[in-house]
Amino acid sequence: MKRLRIGLPPLDQLTAESQVRFAWLERGVVVEEGYEHLAQLGKSRQAVDCFLHPQDSLLTRLDLPPLPAAKTAAAVACAAQALILGPVDQMQVAHGPRDSDGGVQVAWVPKAGLARLAQLPLKLRGLYPAPYALPVGAAALDEGYLLTRDSLQQGAVHPLGLQALDVPLVEATQRWSGPVPAWGLHGRLNQPSTGGWGRALACVALATAIWTVGLNLYAARQVEEGQRLKASMSQQVRQAFPELPVVLNPLQQARQQLAARQTGAAADPGQRFASLVQLAGNNLPFMVGSVDNLSFEQGRLHVELLADSRNPKAEGEWQAALAQAGFTASRDEHGWTLAPAQAAEQPAGAGDE
Repeated sequence: MKRLRIGLPPLDQLTAESQVRFAWLERGVVVEEGYEHLAQLGKSRQAVDCFLHPQDSLLTRLDLPPLPAAKTAAAVACAAQALILGPVDQMQVAHGPRDSDGGVQVAWVPKAGLARLAQLPLKLRGLYPAPYALPVGAAALDEGYLLTRDSLQQGAVHPLGLQALDVPLVEATQRWSGPVPAWGLHGRLNQPSTGGWGRALACVALATAIWTVGLNLYAARQVEEGQRLKASMSQQVRQAFPELPVVLNPLQQARQQLAARQTGAAADPGQRFASLVQLAGNNLPFMVGSVDNLSFEQGRLHVELLADSRNPKAEGEWQAALAQAGFTASRDEHGWTLAPAQAAEQPAGAGDE
């Protein structure tokens, strides 16, 4: 996998149009290098390792005793206050792990400069001082500064160039091939991400989908529970009133049977009612499960349907079957009325005159 490395200009001069030196690495080997504008390099959307300009690469080494991680950070912050020229809260301070000799590498950079970097269209993977682009044990000159890489975690910047140290310089092709350390100055760098809203919207969409699926599952369980309850009620009504030929509305029919028993109603009207209910159940199956109310008066059975079931599909030869049995069915806006064929020919109550 190819990795992109960029050498930044001084942070106070940094813009999207800054021309910078870059290098593409593949398996630790430089395969391409050159100069390009930052805006153009950002179009690749490749995660990039950035290396500070030597004048922004402020480094030192502190000797610390063995401390827990939290106390090491506190000790570094306390020591940095004595080293940094200016308010320490305006600097971003980072440090590496403590080595076997007790040394801890410390670096800092102005937060204002990092804010400029954060505005660039770069997918930043890491930000390191300039020496950490070098291989371990190597040195290089960079705009009058001598950079040295002492170990994986330690490096140094010497502003006097070759006058500071007499060391061999690394070849140009190896200038960018060093391994990055386990620490850097990018820890708290907040970059604007073009994909931030996309990820947020994706999370909202995922949460909505999960909520919708959960709601549908809950609704399905409620429907299933309702059907189970209705079947249980029908079975109980059949057991309590075995004379009922068919159960269309368990609660209504149970109330009617209880009222008939309490008032001592004659058997003949009850049998007539039962026969009409059986006739409706056998010949009008589209009404089963849709009955809201049953009423029996003057030999007529009126079946009132639920509001969402008042226009059922009434296909088939059921009218002929009813006529053969001597009955007829008529529909109104609330449901159906079953009556003997002769009684249906005259309005209800006419036989009372």
